[in-house]
Amino acid sequence: MKFTLSWLYDHLETSATVEEICAKLNQIGLEVEGVENPGAALEPFLTARILEATQHPNADRLQVCRVDAGPGMNDVQVVCGAPNARAGLAVIFAKPGTYVPGLDITIKAGKIRGEASGGMLCSLRELGMGEDTGGIAELPEDTLPGQSYADFAGLDDVVIEIAITPNRGDALSVRGIARDLAAAGLGTLRPWMAEAVEGTFESPITWENSYPEACPWVLGRTIRGVKNGPSPEWLRRKLETIGLRSISTLVDITNYFCFDLGRPLHVFDVKKLSGSRLTLCHGAGETFKALDGQDYTVTPDDCVITDANGVQSVAGIMGGEASGADEGTTDVFVECALFDPVHIALSCRRLG
Repeated sequence: MKFTLSWLYDHLETSATVEEICAKLNQIGLEVEGVENPGAALEPFLTARILEATQHPNADRLQVCRVDAGPGMNDVQVVCGAPNARAGLAVIFAKPGTYVPGLDITIKAGKIRGEASGGMLCSLRELGMGEDTGGIAELPEDTLPGQSYADFAGLDDVVIEIAITPNRGDALSVRGIARDLAAAGLGTLRPWMAEAVEGTFESPITWENSYPEACPWVLGRTIRGVKNGPSPEWLRRKLETIGLRSISTLVDITNYFCFDLGRPLHVFDVKKLSGSRLTLCHGAGETFKALDGQDYTVTPDDCVITDANGVQSVAGIMGGEASGADEGTTDVFVECALFDPVHIALSCRRLG
């Protein structure tokens, strides 16, 4: 289980140091396996602004840029091949001597096709932080040159990893960890309450539970008019810092609540479901394609969720590809359930 110090502070009011927090975690049986600060490797990277971008005289796909990277480097010439490099753009700059983790190289000053280049303008992929977008990272227009990019982006945050034994499911969330620390005398648990939101229409999807031994209770809610696309920067960064890949707004929201509050959720695309009822029941030897693209065969010991077309999910473990949300999803049915941990563990072990 990984979490950041700032995420812990969302739930725990404390002035304790990282060392004191780790000592208390070990003391209460939540063994600390590692502590790291991923932002430390990004400390040398600076925010900067392109003052001018002109065509390279000896290369069609390169530009010669004049870059303001802050005090002492307010007019640096950099040769750049990114198609989106342009005057006025706020960017991430690596000066000579900077190690670029995504490329596994150290920047050196030199000449590129006969033109001097005193650094590099970077993409997030080159910083080891994201996927290739075909160009350099574009920062907000009001970004001031010369700041540490790690500080600017809020990446200077300690990540703590703890080992969780099977009987400590309560510690598989940041709030659960904060609760334990507060109970042990380290800090105060911050109040948390979600206000009820009254529905404005009757849900077109209802539940039938034929396997209460595996699922004592289940809830659901239909939400219409959602827009599924890239998540906001704060959410992407929160998940990526603990090792999760940002996928889309809907998927990232469910992952966030799982790690934040220990509440697993699943989202069905309403328009892809057949019929008006989802049923929790025993598997019957069906094979279905999961969201990971793999085919799985379920048994009577597995708790599955079915619609009129068959299995749509192995309850509490994996959703089905056929009813999963995508970029065109507008109406969703959110599943929130309490699953028996023994049933879940046995199914997970069997399905791999």
